[in-house]
Amino acid sequence: MSRWFNTAGPCQADIHYMLSPTSRLPDLERLIEQRSYFVIHAPRQTGKTTAMLALAEQLTSSGSYTAVVVSAEVGTPFRHDPGAAELAILDAWWASAQFDLPSDLHPSAFCHEAQPGRRIQAALQAWARSSPRPLVLFIDEIDSLQDEALISVLRQLRDGYRTRPKTFRCL
Repeated sequence: MSRWFNTAGPCQADIHYMLSPTSRLPDLERLIEQRSYFVIHAPRQTGKTTAMLALAEQLTSSGSYTAVVVSAEVGTPFRHDPGAAELAILDAWWASAQFDLPSDLHPSAFCHEAQPGRRIQAALQAWARSSPRPLVLFIDEIDSLQDEALISVLRQLRDGYRTRPKTFRCL
């Protein structure tokens, strides 16, 4: 198959024309080493997801990190029900980890028994503690969440971030 220009979703080097997805983000590895929190902000269809996927693969392949791209988009329909949003998001994150990571880096099944408003933080704390490497999580489409669901997820991430790297090593 010949290559073509992709304008819908992440690029794949074997079928799409593309530049190096990480060359435009040269300082991200330094930020990760510094345990920094950062946001990749750019217009739609400019390569954010493609760059995150490439960087996660590069970090995991280095043997130094457990890095994966996950999406919060599945929580979008539950804008006024943070508990339902958490369950949908965690199920999607677990599936992404199973697909994108070597089996020795998979999280155990996320426990949904934590209280609503604490499930994401509890799952990430458990995964960070059990991972043989620091966990780097690239959260895509977090801006698709709204209202109570967005506030709940962001508060859990912020609360967990303060305990890094001992129990929470998420970016």
